[in-house]
Order: sequence, then C-alpha cells, then structure tokens
Amino acid sequence: MSHSHPTNTSLSELQLTGIPGLQHLHHWISIPFCIMYLVTLAGNSILLCVIKADPSLHLPMFLFLSMLAVIDLVMSTSITPKMLSIFWFHSNAISLDACLTQMYFVHAFSVMESGVLVAMAFDRYVAICNPLRYLSILTSPVVAVIGLATLLRAVAFMTPLTFQILRLSLCSSAVVDHSYCEHMAVLKLACGDAAFSNTYSLSVSTYVGGFDSLLIALSYALILRAVLSLSSPQARKKAFSTCGSHLCVMALFYIPGLLSMYMERYHQELPPHVQVLLADLYLLIPPAFNPLIYGIRTKQIRDGACRMISQ
Repeated sequence: MSHSHPTNTSLSELQLTGIPGLQHLHHWISIPFCIMYLVTLAGNSILLCVIKADPSLHLPMFLFLSMLAVIDLVMSTSITPKMLSIFWFHSNAISLDACLTQMYFVHAFSVMESGVLVAMAFDRYVAICNPLRYLSILTSPVVAVIGLATLLRAVAFMTPLTFQILRLSLCSSAVVDHSYCEHMAVLKLACGDAAFSNTYSLSVSTYVGGFDSLLIALSYALILRAVLSLSSPQARKKAFSTCGSHLCVMALFYIPGLLSMYMERYHQELPPHVQVLLADLYLLIPPAFNPLIYGIRTKQIRDGACRMISQ
C-alpha cells in the first residue's frame, strides 16, 4: 500500500507538539500529569493484588473492578510516558506505526472502559434491587461473556477506524497538534477525502458515549428508586454518597471526552490547548480516581488490603 508521507520529516515519522500554545508551561503541566500517572499505577496495581490475593473478593463486582483496573493501566500507559517525554525532554518525534498503535490502544480501551462501566452499573443494580438472585444472575460464565463482549465491541469499532487512516494519504505537515495520537488530530494530516472517516469516528463516539451513559443513568435511577424505599436514613445517606461518587467519576470520563471530540470536529472557537487538555484529562483523571472511588471506599477492599498487609 503506497502513501504520500510528509515532506519535512522522514518517511515514517510524525511530530507531536504537546499542548499547543502552552509549550512554555510543559514542565509545570507535567507535575500533575506525572502525579496522576503514579497514582494510577500504584492504585490499580494494589487493587489487582488485593483482589487476586483474597478469595472472598472473587465476586462479580470485584471481577469487573479488576477489568477496569487493567484497562486503566493500559490506557494510561499508552499515552502518559510519551507525553511526559515530550514535556521533559522535547522528544516530539513518533513513528507512524507507533502513532497508529497508540491511537488504536487509546480509543479501543476507551470503548472497553465505557463497556465495563455499564457492566458495573448493572452489577450494582442487581446487587441492590435483586440481592437474593445476585450470584445466580451474575455467574462466572456470565461475567466472562460480558468481558469478552466488551473486548469484541471495542475491536469491531476501532479496527475500521485504524484501517481508514492507513488508506488515506498523509501529505500535510507532519506536525500533530496534540500531546498523543488522537484520531481527529492525525486525520488533519490527510490530503485525501477524510469525510467518511470523520463521520464514522463521530458516529462511534456518539453511540458509545450516549448509549452507554444512558444505560448507566437508567441503572442508577432504578438503584436510587430502590434506595428511597429504605427505612433507615443512614442506609439512604450511604447509598446516595456511593452513587454520587460513582456518577461523578463517570461524568469525568464521558463529558470531557465527548466535548473534546465535538470541538475538534466542528472547530469551535476555543484555544487549541483547551481541546487538548480536555482530551488529556479524560484519559488521565478517571484511571487515577477509579481505584480510590471504587476501591478504597469499598469496605471489602479495605478489609482485604488489611488482611494482605497483616499476612
């Protein structure tokens, strides 16, 4: 397959700018980004170790949480080390193959995370609204099928997206105005007709973000209806607190991601660094907060961590 590659760089190399317009602040911006990445690595790794070490945590809720932890580790690691090398060492060059691989991992694992969040919301709905049938509904084979379906959906949606980029000729400047290989940003380098690729990307993102968030909202609405019927004010307060924190983390995942995509697509009159920061934060904040919200706030996880430390 022949490609027309950028003329001001080697045949297979692109240049990532980092955060456009804020290059002079890269060292300062790198501090919270690095802290969030370290929290992501530590939090999700500890969570996986605790769940694996404690047989009492081998339940559907914690299996979904393990899936989420693995996805967060992969998704964050696919962009943050390269991003920090740009901020610290001005290592802006990235090969076209590495760029496409990064793009695939970022978007595929984003779709997988969205699917797992839906599964976790359904898990909470069954646990609260139908507790007596919880283990008979969410059996191990059912959990495995849900995980496999989440993976296959991500592959089915993202593989065509990557092949569409491969089929396009890249003949514009080799500079990608982004801190990682985001699909829309790379697509701007194409000199051919990229309308179909743009429309496909927008449609997939809208479907995944809109449909999944609607299912999550429906699950939590049913949960809250069940919670309101509880007689104990303490139980209602605890349930509201848990649901509220879960929904806040989910909002941090869906809202910035969709906003950055639509602003990139429709060229809203906002500084480029705002769009890039939104795209960065939706990939950095949830992986750092998920183990704190879903893990430390869960009594079984805290007890399992204590048992593992004591042993």
